[in-house]
Amino acid sequence: MIDTTEVRATEWIRPVATAPILDVVIPVYNEEADLGPCVRRLHAHLRANVPYPFRITIADNASVDGTLDVARSLAVDLAGVEVLHLDAKGRGRALRAAWSASPAPVLVYMDVDLSTDLAALLPLVAPLISGHSDLAIGTRLARTSRVVRGAKREVISRGYNLLLRGILAVRFSDAQCGFKAIRADVAAQLLPLVRDTEWFFDTELLVLAQRAGLRIHEVPVDWVDDPDSRVDVLATALADLRGIGRLGRALVTGALPLRHLRDQFGRAPLAPPPARVPVGLPRQLGRFALVGVASTVAYLLLYVATRGVLGAQPANLLSLLVTAVANTAANRRLTFGITGRWRAGRHHLQGLVVFGLGLALTSGSLALLHAVVAAPTRTVELAVLVAANLAATVLRFVLLRYSMHHRRVADGRG
Repeated sequence: MIDTTEVRATEWIRPVATAPILDVVIPVYNEEADLGPCVRRLHAHLRANVPYPFRITIADNASVDGTLDVARSLAVDLAGVEVLHLDAKGRGRALRAAWSASPAPVLVYMDVDLSTDLAALLPLVAPLISGHSDLAIGTRLARTSRVVRGAKREVISRGYNLLLRGILAVRFSDAQCGFKAIRADVAAQLLPLVRDTEWFFDTELLVLAQRAGLRIHEVPVDWVDDPDSRVDVLATALADLRGIGRLGRALVTGALPLRHLRDQFGRAPLAPPPARVPVGLPRQLGRFALVGVASTVAYLLLYVATRGVLGAQPANLLSLLVTAVANTAANRRLTFGITGRWRAGRHHLQGLVVFGLGLALTSGSLALLHAVVAAPTRTVELAVLVAANLAATVLRFVLLRYSMHHRRVADGRG
């Protein structure tokens, strides 16, 4: 929603009437020297490489030099270039005004200096046009991105994004890259909730989008820092910190209608996977493997510690019994997510059954080894036991998953 004072201060120049698919918005303030070459370069790229109707909107933020005159001249010379003039400064204010009034279904924002290689533009908007994603951002922090900038800006950028991850739990990698796109229907719902009108605007928009369950597509970009950038780094950093604090409080207090947004934009639940790939199987396998490694290490330590006192078979029995009980408890909690006393006795009883099968495997392996080799070394004994334990571990996972996971789902606890 645009403030009425902004509407009165808005002037549109409309040289063409073709309905665009893309609207590329470029906010500017006192950019009379760079505006012309950059817009002409962008216009040529769009005509040559983007197979969709487009327009370029130059959003002038109360410039006091000749920027507005240059923009008007470009609108006359180049088909599909429009000018939006606002009497108040603020990148976020300019984007809100331009995006809210645009007829295009896909809205783009990029910096006037074109620091981002324009080859990334089509990969940026394609997932939005196809309907696969809701927002798209360029990222300078991906492994495949190529970035040229000074150490100071590199440290500030990475520090800021780490701060966002730690405080606001964001999952996107680069909040500040001036290369973003959003579907117009999504923007119409999110923009009224974004309070910032300056540089924190797009960070706030992205955080709200993530919390609303929207899909954010990331595109690795090639990016070259503009040495003439007029951004006041200190003032912007302080404003961003205030924005993080304000947005964090709003999320904690529930002041934002995120549930409504999730209900409006949320996707349908995933279809059940085939029976041969049970729900949660990859994650359960990973956690079970970690528990199994820890149990095997504990088993071997106990066996080595007691082998000289008890002998091979009693040491194997004691070590396997102790680690089996601990293994069952750990898998209940970590692998299958079962807490409290729900069927704990039954699960441990089933664990003891698995223990018996494991004991049979390991004891049988030891007995067979001693029958074949009269006096095997400790190293050979341990190797045989590790192999037997691996077989017992596979058996343990299959049986425990059947007893814990499937019955848990059947009882409505999955």
